[in-house]
Amino acid sequence: MVFWRVKPLDKILETAEKKSLKRQLGPIQLTLLGIGAVIGTGIFVLTAEAAQKAGPAMMVAFVIAAVVCGLAAFAYAELAAMLPVSGSAYTYTYGVMGELVAWVVGWALVLEYAIGATAVCVGWSGYMNGLLMHTDVFGLVQPGALALPEFLRTGYFSGGGFNLLAFLVGILVTWLLVIGTSKSARVNAVLVAIKIIALTVFVALAVPAARSGNLEPFLPGGWGSPLGGAGVLGAAASIFFAYVGFDAVSTAAEETKNPNRNIPIGLIASLVICTVFYLLVGYGAAGSIGAQPMLGANGVPLDPGTPQMAAACQASQALVCSNEPLAHVMRMLGYPNIGNWIGVAAIIALPSVILMMMFGQTRIFFTMSRDGLLPEKLSNVHPRFFTPHVITYLTGAVVSVCGALFPVGKLADTSNAGTLLAFAMVAIGVMILRKQQPDRPRPFRAPLVWIVCPLAVAGCVLLFVNLSVIAKVVFLVWAAIGLVIYRLYGYRRSQLATESGT
Repeated sequence: MVFWRVKPLDKILETAEKKSLKRQLGPIQLTLLGIGAVIGTGIFVLTAEAAQKAGPAMMVAFVIAAVVCGLAAFAYAELAAMLPVSGSAYTYTYGVMGELVAWVVGWALVLEYAIGATAVCVGWSGYMNGLLMHTDVFGLVQPGALALPEFLRTGYFSGGGFNLLAFLVGILVTWLLVIGTSKSARVNAVLVAIKIIALTVFVALAVPAARSGNLEPFLPGGWGSPLGGAGVLGAAASIFFAYVGFDAVSTAAEETKNPNRNIPIGLIASLVICTVFYLLVGYGAAGSIGAQPMLGANGVPLDPGTPQMAAACQASQALVCSNEPLAHVMRMLGYPNIGNWIGVAAIIALPSVILMMMFGQTRIFFTMSRDGLLPEKLSNVHPRFFTPHVITYLTGAVVSVCGALFPVGKLADTSNAGTLLAFAMVAIGVMILRKQQPDRPRPFRAPLVWIVCPLAVAGCVLLFVNLSVIAKVVFLVWAAIGLVIYRLYGYRRSQLATESGT
């Protein structure tokens, strides 16, 4: 039986009280945390990859991804308000569908948060390396004099050696998370402001320069491929990464003041603000300099990240070839200094996305450890900083090393696979609870639940099918590894197994 060892919702709340985290976050901080987690590599880096798959129709991809996230946001808000504890989708499924499903979801969330943080580390290093290549430091040095050797600019699996800057930023964010949630939240508020200013400047200059001719043909890659990874739906599946992280607000529920009110505010407000920015930025980029993909001999857009794509981009100034697309657009429009400053803003602000993704990962592992599915030592709380320092150090080490080795696009797609499973499970959980416990207090109720939640599940399935083949294979292999670990450790050592003697 799949739905077994269901942990009662009241017991989840009781367990959280035994080893709890300090409540110190308000609605504004939560909204900023959500924006900080969402606006990042997806818009600053993956805009080029989305354009390569869909051309100007990447704007449609942004809308599709936003709709799926919006539907899931209502489900997240209802469950987060009912269960204001750490763990996000893992905790929710544990209380509705049981331990096995909860483990699968928690294990999949490693792909969302840890691999997602890794992708952002790589995206950050792309902007930093680009700035080092273009800057002359106010005329004091020759452009490119500060650039790192090629071996240290890209990871081993990207044709380089060791991405030094991606590694270092991962280490820095790990340290920041260990010293305390409130400190990192205050730093994050400053970084969010920098990102908003940078995107506002971009929109103000790029949108007026947009021309309808640059949007034609609008659908050069069509709607998609039966194997996924191409066209508008393939772009939506990839650009979905641009919205990943908004649910990290719910993982902070246990550290939130008045969570029944503030969690829904943080989730929905951050998603709405980010969606508006994404549409304006996408239109500005495609309309101002064009966003046509590189085509193969068969007239089909080349797959991003392949040797064929790299060869086609040699000496090309196309948007789809840039590792720093927003800065590139500004330079192409005749604003090189503003382009450099947007690069600086990305360099300063992208660590906030890494911060929130690692924050979410550590809190999920913290909760799984507290439930006995992972070793208890992982849930140890630092006596001075009140943060789960052991799992933070472990997560930071994995993120930093992987960021030094792997390419951004493939990491983002793999991260999306885990996210889509979690989103679908949350929507299903809301419907099950509405049937099983209709009278349970719900400080926030998802509207039109029997329409919203099924559409959320269908949207997640649609995007998963349109992920690249590599991402889907990695997801299945990762899930299989997780099931083996659960059978060997968590099955016998979980809190529910110990209490029931099974």
